[in-house]
Amino acid sequence: MPVKGLRGATTVDQDTVSEVTVKTKELVSTMLEVNEIGKEQLISIIFTATNDIHSMFPAAAARELGLGDVPLMCARELDIVGATPLCLRVLMHLETTKSRGELHHVYLHGAKGLRDDLPE
Repeated sequence: MPVKGLRGATTVDQDTVSEVTVKTKELVSTMLEVNEIGKEQLISIIFTATNDIHSMFPAAAARELGLGDVPLMCARELDIVGATPLCLRVLMHLETTKSRGELHHVYLHGAKGLRDDLPE
């Protein structure tokens, strides 16, 4: 089965456990739903967070969606001047026969403008 990468990002209004949990679950769920991806297709997921997010690991929220047996990893996003604040990013590796053009990357809330080159 071919392996593809799927990207997504969102922002939180404030750095709290509740907000990071809600926004992470929303992003991951939307990415899976929009692309009709089942848990068994997931190989791994990498989460990054900007330096202003300290309240929790986004992977912990993904585990609450039943993804505890999927390899999950969190990392710190590069601290670039002018970057979108309070931002969570996701890179999913998955098995799919869909072409890259058939996959829909998901950018929510304040992250919508990060990839204006992608079709809706």
